[in-house]
Amino acid sequence: MLKMFRYVRDRWYYLILILGLLFLQAYCDLSLPDYTSKIVNVGIQQRGIEDGVPEQIRRESMEKLFLFMDEDTRKEVEDCYVLEGNVYKLEKTDKEQREELASAFGAPMLAVAGLSGDSEEARAMTEKMGIPAGTDVFQVLSQMPEAQRLEMFAGQMDELKEMPESIVSQSAVAYLQQEYEAMGMDLDRMQTEYLVRSGLRMLGMAFLIMAAAVAVTFLSSRVAAYMGRNLRNQVYRKVISFSGEELNKFSTASLITRSTNDIQQVQMLATMIFRIVLYAPILGVGGVIKVFQTDASMTWILALAVVLILLVVFALFRVAMPKFTLLQKLIDKLNLVTRETLTGIMVIRAFSTQRHEEERFEEANSNLTKTNLFVNRVMTFMMPTMMLIMNGITVLIMYSGSYAVDAGRMQVGNMMAFIQYAMQIIMSFLMITMMSIMIPRASVSAKRINEVLETEVSIHSPREAEKAGEGEKGLVEFDHVSFAYPGAEEKVLSDVSFKAEKGQTVAFIGSTGSGKSTLVNLIPRLFDVTEGCVRVDGVDVRQMDLKDLREKIGFVPQKGVLFSGTIDSNIRYGREDATEEEVQQAARIAQAWDFIEEKPEGTASPIAQGGTNVSGGQKQRLSIARAVAKKPEIYVFDDSFSALDYRTDVALRRALKSATGDATTLIVAQRISTILHADQILVLDEGRIAGKGTHKELLKTCDVYRQIAMSQLSEEELANE
Repeated sequence: MLKMFRYVRDRWYYLILILGLLFLQAYCDLSLPDYTSKIVNVGIQQRGIEDGVPEQIRRESMEKLFLFMDEDTRKEVEDCYVLEGNVYKLEKTDKEQREELASAFGAPMLAVAGLSGDSEEARAMTEKMGIPAGTDVFQVLSQMPEAQRLEMFAGQMDELKEMPESIVSQSAVAYLQQEYEAMGMDLDRMQTEYLVRSGLRMLGMAFLIMAAAVAVTFLSSRVAAYMGRNLRNQVYRKVISFSGEELNKFSTASLITRSTNDIQQVQMLATMIFRIVLYAPILGVGGVIKVFQTDASMTWILALAVVLILLVVFALFRVAMPKFTLLQKLIDKLNLVTRETLTGIMVIRAFSTQRHEEERFEEANSNLTKTNLFVNRVMTFMMPTMMLIMNGITVLIMYSGSYAVDAGRMQVGNMMAFIQYAMQIIMSFLMITMMSIMIPRASVSAKRINEVLETEVSIHSPREAEKAGEGEKGLVEFDHVSFAYPGAEEKVLSDVSFKAEKGQTVAFIGSTGSGKSTLVNLIPRLFDVTEGCVRVDGVDVRQMDLKDLREKIGFVPQKGVLFSGTIDSNIRYGREDATEEEVQQAARIAQAWDFIEEKPEGTASPIAQGGTNVSGGQKQRLSIARAVAKKPEIYVFDDSFSALDYRTDVALRRALKSATGDATTLIVAQRISTILHADQILVLDEGRIAGKGTHKELLKTCDVYRQIAMSQLSEEELANE
């Protein structure tokens, strides 16, 4: 599958942009739980006060806190504040300095709060210190030497510092609330402002997430569509370059499936890879980092969730994976049956075998449906199982987190954030497992596409092609040629040698299966010889550039092939720059002008796909006209007159002789009448040359030819000929 991405490497800047947008989306997604936590912890519980660092504090209150700080800590705090009148105001600090201040204020604020009240704990502490009831504790402490004072409270301060951070933080915030109220500050307004600020930031994050998701979807769709286009082009070009040997490896139905359905599967997966497969690990890794920052004590719950998810995915893949491979083969089979039915619809109706074909289609369709249903039924277990795991993990986090909150090791907002991070991590795994439905199938499709793209073409142009000499135009020579189809044990042609000079007409005749069509297919290199050599214009065809070689040849296949378009576009197919007069002249030579003239639109008349709106004889004549309009050096007619009546055959051959006098003409024929006046006739029998000469010479010297002639013509006709 990864090999497919080389077809979008020229769009690398899209990939970088997509990755940047995914990181932005993940950053925003991972920031939302933190804001939720702060809204609960700070906005609701702490009334908008973020930590135990006072933004401003009365001088008398600060001096009380200084009583419980050593000289270094006190100096550090004083450096961060400026005294304006009777109020200390915090100067701008960075995150690290603020954390140090929070640590410095925590224990002193707890101590001051404990001694300030009229509680039993405060009275017990003053009695322990030996201070009479009703005396100002802080005034007494301020008069003590610093060393004595710190030594007196050393034990208590150590105990306070060892308390859970959340308790110290909450106590410090409670102290600040009392301080701010004493200063006349509006805590309700502070709380409202904090909640509005946090809410607006969350809304901004949500809009960024939406914009990034839309942009990623748009860009990934463009990249995937570009990949699909490139793959289709590459597969098409590769298939077009295939020789008969490669085409025999793949059925037509399979090549169509690979060019359409398989590429579509890869294209769909590419879209999802950019949107989900790349995003899931970014979100998952980011979630893990955030979890460790929130509370590392419950990470074992996430590890348990991941293990359970992986076990579920492994089990499902174990069952479903073999079926994904089978699915594409069943689609091939369905395409094959459909194509055969549509192509042979006339034969099916003629033999009344509609019922049989319906059963074939039903069997292929049923097998595909059953396999699809099996895969989908297996995959239906995935979502409920994943949801069960997710909900179970949520309950487990709540159960474990409630004890941490009760013990003061965690705040409620932190527990909520932990649940959200856990869901994001699980969702990242869930996204990948959801993709598991597409990945195996697309992977199979990618392998099938690669099979086509990586198939070595047996027939290709040489690196250093030879050019034909000007003096030998139209020369075709077979030098001890033998040929066997790939994988076949027997040879189709054995030791065939002949030469066709410029302006000559050479004909090939023989029984069905004698190798006539195979022989002429070797000239344009539709196949390569097994032994010997085929030369055109004195050069081995294997040493010629394929384009140059085929430019010299006007080939008319055994089965006339027309393309959707018009009569004019079909005749110009081999030479687009042909003039209107040349098109008409080619049609007249091919005896096609009569029926073209009868059509209201003439040469602009439409031709349906495969030429289904013209008869077999008309199709054959248009195929011949196409070759004539090309004006090649060599004409190859592979039994191209079989659909013509005798009169049309004679008129066409006569017109061809006068119009192509300077060209070499090679004719494969079944009828003796078609080749009577050929300069040289080769008789093939089981792949070997049984006779060579003119019609009259072969009647005398070749038994095979005489038998063919006598089966088609009477003694009188043979004598007259």
